Amino acid sequence: MRENSKLILVKLLHTAIWLFFNVVIFYLFYAVIANKIDKWVWICLGLIVMEGIVLLIFKRICPVTLIARNYSDSSKPNFDIYLPLWLAKYNKEIYSTIVFITVIILIFRLITN
Repeated sequence: MRENSKLILVKLLHTAIWLFFNVVIFYLFYAVIANKIDKWVWICLGLIVMEGIVLLIFKRICPVTLIARNYSDSSKPNFDIYLPLWLAKYNKEIYSTIVFITVIILIFRLITN
């Protein structure tokens, strides 16, 4: 398989994982806003914590990015994923903020119910 084809496969995989975590994060956000705290909220939190642990282990670099590095020497933030440049560049900051706000709302919901 050519290097370019391998990079495309890695980018597709990385984009699919990103989409999955968008569903997780936005379900979590919806559930706490709507005050529908159920088992899925805790599953979502568990997945987010696991993702955070993986990022800590790999020094804030996604392991899929490290795999993509084998097939590209690009320095663009979106070389390894099908996202706009600005979103790839600020992805961690944007989604960390959303998760932080969501957890604050969740704590509020748990305390007031």
